[in-house]
Amino acid sequence: MNAFVNARRNRRIVLRAAAIALGLGATAFAFAQSTPGWPARPISLVVPFPAGGTTDVLARALADRLSQSLGQPVVVESKPGAGATLGADYVAKAKPDGYTLLMGAVHHTIATSVYRKLPYDFQKDLAPITVVAMVPNVLVVNAVNTPAKNVAELVALAKAAPEKLAYGSNGNGTAQHLIGTQFQASTGAKLLHVPYKGSGPLTTDLLGGQVAMSFDTITPVLQHIKGGKLRALAVTTARRSSVLPEVPTLEEAGLKGFDIGTWFGVLAPAATPKEIVARLNAEMVKIIHSPDFAQRMQAIGAEPLGGTQEEMARQIREETAKFAKLVKEGGVAIE
Repeated sequence: MNAFVNARRNRRIVLRAAAIALGLGATAFAFAQSTPGWPARPISLVVPFPAGGTTDVLARALADRLSQSLGQPVVVESKPGAGATLGADYVAKAKPDGYTLLMGAVHHTIATSVYRKLPYDFQKDLAPITVVAMVPNVLVVNAVNTPAKNVAELVALAKAAPEKLAYGSNGNGTAQHLIGTQFQASTGAKLLHVPYKGSGPLTTDLLGGQVAMSFDTITPVLQHIKGGKLRALAVTTARRSSVLPEVPTLEEAGLKGFDIGTWFGVLAPAATPKEIVARLNAEMVKIIHSPDFAQRMQAIGAEPLGGTQEEMARQIREETAKFAKLVKEGGVAIE
């Protein structure tokens, strides 16, 4: 009976995927006819972090396939700094012609509340295209320098030496920063926050022992966890990760209601023609739903999503409000 049910379910999944592919193909063709001449030159996909982090890895995976489907190179351009806000500001003020895009993330919905003054409005100055993937964050410690084997031991270690145990983040106002403040609020431990420009330099210092721990996404630390240089204590999402199934959630470790992950998505300058944004959505969603892209995401611990522009806009609105509350409760503010 189970085999029969599974077979029927798998058949429905295959048929639904085929319908999506056919629909997206027709949509992309229609938009191609309504935007003649675009794209006529390379497209820049701006990553607001240094190379090597999850944002960069996802951007390159998407850019590779998008270059093929659009018939023009999609070049990943790194513009790191200020908790991913420099790159967002650059794209928000770029010419709205479909040739400059942003690989945004949950960090931008947090930065709206963390920074007292931003030179752009994330919801007004950028047009959502689609969410690409969600990647769980994971609490890891240096396996050599930090003896804690679980969350309880780490909390005890931190409480024994307040503000001595350092955790690194991708920068002020990023998801890792906020997760750190929530972790402290939930446990009563006092940690020292050390902001970096991205996962690349953070991971280097974490491996070198300059910081004891981090709450980074799984992607940049996965190989080091499997290699034994870093020890994973818990994931920060409500569900365990499929690539680290043995690692408990923070809720399972005793921190009730803890559920923060990192999503990544693509946006364009707000005044970009609707036909171009719609075509980009159709092309990207088709790529994201493809089996080979899903396989690439699985290898780095990411869950491919893909959806409508309206769904991404709603997610940004809801999470901006949610994080505003958390930021206020945590007293996180940057001039």
